[in-house]
Amino acid sequence: MASKAKKNATGPKSSGKAVAQTSKLTKAAYEKELARLQTELVKLQDWIKHEGLKVVVIFEGRDAAGKGGVIKRITERVSPRICRVVALPAPTEREKTQWYFQRYVAHLPAAGEMVLFDRSWYNRAGVERVMGFCTPEEYEEFLRSCPSFERMLVRSGIILIKYWFSVSDEEQERRFQARIKDPTKRWKLSPMDLESRSRWVEYSRAKDDMFSYTDIRQAPWYVVNGDDKRKARLNCISHLLSAIPYEDVGYKKIKLPTRNSGEGYVRPPLEDQTFVPEVY
Repeated sequence: MASKAKKNATGPKSSGKAVAQTSKLTKAAYEKELARLQTELVKLQDWIKHEGLKVVVIFEGRDAAGKGGVIKRITERVSPRICRVVALPAPTEREKTQWYFQRYVAHLPAAGEMVLFDRSWYNRAGVERVMGFCTPEEYEEFLRSCPSFERMLVRSGIILIKYWFSVSDEEQERRFQARIKDPTKRWKLSPMDLESRSRWVEYSRAKDDMFSYTDIRQAPWYVVNGDDKRKARLNCISHLLSAIPYEDVGYKKIKLPTRNSGEGYVRPPLEDQTFVPEVY
């Protein structure tokens, strides 16, 4: 991975309280560690801006494996001007006629930016292949060209990190059932998600084939065990922080200026303004 970070730069320091791999994280322990990691993410974003780094993080994996949850926690405390999420809809008729990678290239970062792809060009190796949305020739061309495309990105100076979220059949079933029962989560169940349940084996084969071609040295796949949501989020964020050496840029001491007197200013009557009803 290309990086302009200094050699002595380091990632997040351990909290000093290792948790056994088999133990269940309490909500309090999870929230405390998440807060610490999110503080480090702010430092990372400052370093990315300071050094003019270009970072791409790809999130792929099984439906309901936890990709959205970790993306939400990554972006929760950082600036959307520096760290942005790209979640593209199905391609338009015009986009279907373009070079396959073309619509993704438009969203790549400029200097000082980090882009999180919630699904990416790997749609072709997953849902498009399994559901027959691409031809065998298009699929084979993707497997040939994708490694070259990613090596080109890395050579251009982009830091490319790829995560695959894995979840067991039983845990995915439980999460799907929870989404069906919860009206605030029902929107997460798309027709493609439901179809993926009946094509579990086909998706497994597609993932194995994809890894065999695209798990390259310049941009390897990192697998996240998603069965425990809390641990998956912490493990992924911790790894992301360790993958990009960074330093604390620091802030200059901020002194809040004194507000001017406002002499001569007359505030318009409150009766002339339309306020939101105070229901609460």
